[in-house]
Amino acid sequence: MSRKSRTPQVWDAKRLRIAADAGGVALWSWNVDSDEIDLDEKAHILWGLRKSAGLVTFEALSARIHPQDLDRVRAAFTATRDVLGPYEIDFRILDGSDVRWISARGRGEDKGIIGNLMFGIFMDVSERKMAEEAREMLALEMSHRVKNLFAIAAALTSIASRSTATAEEMADDLRKRLIALGNAHELVRPLLSEPKKAADLGSLLATLLDAYDDKGRIGDRIRVVVPHVLVGEGSVTTLALVVHELATNSLKYGALSRATGTLDISCSADETDITLIWTEKGGPHVTEAKGKPGFGSKLVNRSITSQLGGSIEFEWPRQGLIAKLNMSKARLGV
Repeated sequence: MSRKSRTPQVWDAKRLRIAADAGGVALWSWNVDSDEIDLDEKAHILWGLRKSAGLVTFEALSARIHPQDLDRVRAAFTATRDVLGPYEIDFRILDGSDVRWISARGRGEDKGIIGNLMFGIFMDVSERKMAEEAREMLALEMSHRVKNLFAIAAALTSIASRSTATAEEMADDLRKRLIALGNAHELVRPLLSEPKKAADLGSLLATLLDAYDDKGRIGDRIRVVVPHVLVGEGSVTTLALVVHELATNSLKYGALSRATGTLDISCSADETDITLIWTEKGGPHVTEAKGKPGFGSKLVNRSITSQLGGSIEFEWPRQGLIAKLNMSKARLGV
């Protein structure tokens, strides 16, 4: 039996509007002579503009474009009439304290122009951009961790060499230190098959730093004195990342790079906050790095502020680095 023919769908303005709304598409037109831009209701909402604002100009919209993107968007906007075929540009806009990623799309070379009007669309691509940024950050973090592992391996070899007398003792010592690092990794690796559990802060720090002490156990030159505080499974990995970053820097530049160096970790807690104090002594004189912070510093700051709800402060006295990690007790326990 043959299918019955039917009349093709008529894509009138109402149906096009429904389809555009379903796809999250906002519409704009640009008067190339007067430089006025007309936005539909969805575009007004996207840009955080009142509908009563009516026609606007690029200059009016530019006040909401992120300062770091403005020159790039201005140049692209000016060049649209010379672009051959379709064009697309992604940029950030500010709506109060909120930041959104917008994709502007249209056709250049005056194609599709009606009278003196060019047409195009805006789309909110914030979720896609956030996913891209997260992937880029993860790739950078993985690269940074791999570099740190090589630095740790080299430093542990030096520690093993100065605390042993024979090649066999050195190999055994290094093996134990690497096993300790593996144990620390297993402690912070989330296991989906096991129920969630909290870790004692003191035990966590001892496990994370065992491999770095000269005799392969906490108490020789690394001392940890903290009250009983529970660290939730969701925070263990974050805190471990911060501790490893500080320990790696100490192995490379600070107190743990010298046999005479020591590390003391103390902690105070109240109803809402926990302050962990990392104190290095006996290492080379270290001063605050100038210029832009490295990725490791950015990673530590991002972890402390965004995931543990706190802050980190550094002091640089001649006897060694002091780092103060302020964390939300509630966040740490999650």
